[in-house]
Formats: sequence, structure tokens, C-alpha cells
Amino acid sequence: MLHSTPLITTIATALGLALVFGFLAVRFKLPALVGYLLAGVLIGPFTPGFVADGQIAAELAEIGVMLLMFGVGMHFSMDDLMSVRKIALPGAVLQITVATAMGAGVAHFWGWPMGEAIVFGLALSVASTVVLLRALESRNALDSLNGKIAVGWLVVEDLAMVLVLVLLPPLAGWLGGTAPGDEHGGGGGNLWLSLGLTLLKVSAFVGLMLVVGRRVFPKLLWLVARTGSRELFTLCVIAAAVSIAYGAASLFGVSFALGAFFAGMVMRESEFSHRAAEDSLPLREAFAVLFFVSVGMLFDPMVMVRQPLQVLAVLAIIIVGKSIAAAALVLVFRYPLNTALNVSASLAQIGEFSFILAGLGASLGLLRPEGQSLILAGALLSIAINPLVFKGIDGLEVWIQSRSKLAHMLEGRADHLAELPMDTHEKYLSQQVVLVGYGRVGKRIASALTERGIPFVVVDQNRERVEQLRATGGTAVSGDAADAGVLIQAHIARASMLVVATPDAFNVRQMVENARMLNPHIETVVRTHNEAEAALLAAENINRVFLGEDELAHSMGRHVLERFGKTA
Repeated sequence: MLHSTPLITTIATALGLALVFGFLAVRFKLPALVGYLLAGVLIGPFTPGFVADGQIAAELAEIGVMLLMFGVGMHFSMDDLMSVRKIALPGAVLQITVATAMGAGVAHFWGWPMGEAIVFGLALSVASTVVLLRALESRNALDSLNGKIAVGWLVVEDLAMVLVLVLLPPLAGWLGGTAPGDEHGGGGGNLWLSLGLTLLKVSAFVGLMLVVGRRVFPKLLWLVARTGSRELFTLCVIAAAVSIAYGAASLFGVSFALGAFFAGMVMRESEFSHRAAEDSLPLREAFAVLFFVSVGMLFDPMVMVRQPLQVLAVLAIIIVGKSIAAAALVLVFRYPLNTALNVSASLAQIGEFSFILAGLGASLGLLRPEGQSLILAGALLSIAINPLVFKGIDGLEVWIQSRSKLAHMLEGRADHLAELPMDTHEKYLSQQVVLVGYGRVGKRIASALTERGIPFVVVDQNRERVEQLRATGGTAVSGDAADAGVLIQAHIARASMLVVATPDAFNVRQMVENARMLNPHIETVVRTHNEAEAALLAAENINRVFLGEDELAHSMGRHVLERFGKTA
């Protein structure tokens, strides 16, 4: 009877076991998705007992990838990507190159052909955006500069892997594999024609989504929202995500993942984007579980027994090699040590695109089964270890900072953006406002100060914002305001007020403590979105703590009272 309902059997078994193993993983202080992967191993063909339908699981996983990437797109707009483009774009490309070279080098040492070695290295070079988002959300760092750089970095990696996925089939013949429709390997003319058509299709899809999609789909959400039906609204969101992904694959030859990602990006342009994200979340979470279970089904646990040294080598490339390369690149771009360590920890794992690339490589004769097993082993172990890596960077940063010479050397203090220019006007050096953060809130505060002729110095970790501010005549310093040295460069000792407008409240108390150490009489103003945080900050004797919900309620209430003539 069970075999007559393979879809129901697969879903029920996968979700049930995922719940059990996910719960156990959390109890052991591991990410729940480690439990999901283990559930997949248990119902996979490499372990005794019940074996789920692999084809159905693979299709459910495709839907999971669509909805996962749709969620990524809704969290990260093109504007956010452009705000960190100068580090995310070159950093991701260089890191992919370095990691691919390490993976390919090790595989070539094992005696693999160069084509297989390159595909293997590429699979180890790209981290999982899904795993990263979970890690950042658990640390409340998704909206921080470090979070935006890390997500932007991984979005560039994902886009690069999409390009690899569409270019690999026509290049398979040249790399020693089997090119589709070409038994003798790609001929020059056909190869270049295929590459050109592929790039043209991808460009056409991206252009269509950015130009037309940004206008059409937000209006569609508005029309459906006007019906007042919650069911129709949720259906519209899910239908748009899956349909755009399917249409992108059918009409443009683009992967489901890229299509769903751009669907999420255009949905973000709507004023209903938060509601769309909330309404689609349960379904996205359910299919995310099925995705990780299906990945676990492909894993042969015996590979860790048969080839322990190879597994350790793969793990070393993912966790150590990639992390060191990423941290070095971030420091070369003159970002703080904290940013370098957080980005490196974010990349110390591999995930969904690695699995997709491994499957494509195997189908083209460019990756042996042994390579697939090693990639899956590296993914399972690196995802399980990733929370420990994030915890370890906190202690590592403290250790490095305690060695001041090493810290200054790594952070590159000879940075022209880390200190005010010599010709800065005197009004910005005394009785000025030091404004930490130049995001949506910080810009509004800066605009109000400018209108009233109040001098201020901006402190922001985003170097591109600092460069833009200076280009337009603003006064700004690049760096982490929790570092006393950065506050000194903003001349905090003679400032009248410190205003912390950044949404990342993680280091607010350190900022205030350092500011008061350098200027005991300075007035401090901070923002927060959390009542518990607001209470803790108020206990630190901060002059004024603004809670987002309270200020919104106060403004709306004042407007209502004014309309009824009840204000003083």
C-alpha cells in the first residue's frame, strides 16, 4: 500500500525523521539542518532499511531550492548589493579563484584529470547562502554591515555558479567530458555559438526582470492585496516564485535558483514585501527541510571510513583554506578585522550550489562518484562545524586585539578613509555631533542636521558610503565605532553628542563606554528595535534610547490628536 503512494510516503517519512533528528541536533547545540541531513542519510540507498523514492525527493528538493532562493532575493535587493559591490564583487571572484585552485590542485595530486579537478574545486569554492542566512539570523547580524557584505559576497558567488552551470555543458568536451549533442568534444565554431547564445539568454532574463519585473510584480501584489483575501495573497507570492523560476528555465535556459532569486528581488520592491515574506515563510521552511533531506539521501557514510585523509583534505580546504583567503582579501580592501573574520566564517561551509554543480558534473562525465561523495561529506561536516567557527572568531578577534601590533598591522591603519583629512574645517572638530551609521535612519538624521546648520561627522564601516560622503563634501570616517581609535579620529573628545543610528546594537554599549572614556560629558543617543535591549541600554545611563515601535506609536498618536485639536 505504501508503494502505491510514493509521494505521500516520501514526504511523511522525510518530515517525520527530520523533526526527530532536527530536535536531537538542536539539543546537542548543532544546527537543525544537520539533523535534516542525517534524516536523509537514514532513508537513502546507502543505509539499510526503508529507502525513499529518490526521483520524487529530487523534485521536492528543486521546489525547495526555488523557495529558498526566493527568500534570499526578498532579503537582499540590488541596492544592497550595489552598496557593497566594491568588496563583494572582486572579493567573491578572487575567493572563488583561490578556492578552486586549492581544490583542483588537491584533486590533480590524487591523479584526477584536469577537467574533473576543476569541477571539484568549483564545487568546494561556493558557500551555502541558506546556511549563512540561518547563521546570521541566529546572531541578529543579518542587517549589519558584516551581514550585508557576507550575503552580498555569497550572492555574487551564486551568480558566478549560475554562470558556471550554464557554461559547463558547452565546455564539457574541451574539459574531457561529454558535451551534450557532441560526441567528439566541442568544435570551435559550435562552442562559441553556444556560449554566445547562453550568455544572451541569461542577459535577456536579467534585463527583463530588472526592467519589467520591478514594475509588474509589485503592482500585481497590490491588486491581489486589495481583494482582502489572505489565501489569494499567499497563493500569488508562491505562484510568482515558482512560475518565474520555471519560466526562466523553460524560456531562457536559466537555472531554477537564479529565476527564483530574481523573483524575490522584484517582489522586494513592493510595499507588501514584508507581508509576502511572512506569509510564504512556513512553506519555504517546509521545503527547505525536504531539500536538505534529499541531499542527505545522496551521501554514502562509508566514504569517511574508506577515504578519511581525502575527507580531511576537503574539510581543510572548506574551513581553513577558504576562510584564510577570504579574510586576507577583506583586509586587503581595508575593512576592519571584525568584518574579515565574520566574512571568513560565513564562507567556511558549502551547500546547495555545490550539490547542483556536482550533479551536473557527474552527468557530463566531469566528476566521478568518489568526488560526489567527498563533496557531500565536506558539506555535511562543514555545516555541522560552522556554528563552532562563528563562536571561535569571537575569541580569535579578542586574542588578535590583545596583540596590538598584530591588530594594527592586520587592520591597516594607514588608511586615508580611517582619519579625517588635514584640511577639515574647525567646526567639525569641536562641539560637533558624531553620527554612527549612515543607513536609512542615519541619512534622515544627517539631512535634518544639515538643514539646521549643525556640524556632524559620520562614522560608518561601509567604505563606499564614506567615499560617497566625502565626494559630496561630507565629513566622514571609515571604521567600527566600537573601536576607541575610530572615535578618536572622529574627534569624539571635543564632540557634543554621540548618535548611534546603526541597527546593529551588538556593540552599542562598547561605543558608549569608549565615548565616555574619551569625553565624560558627552550626550549619548541610541536606537533599538527590542524592548529588552532598550531596558539594558537604559540601565547603562544612556541619555536617550529610542525604541522603534514607541516612536512610531508616538508619532501616529500625535497626528491623531492634532487632527482632533487635542494637542497643547
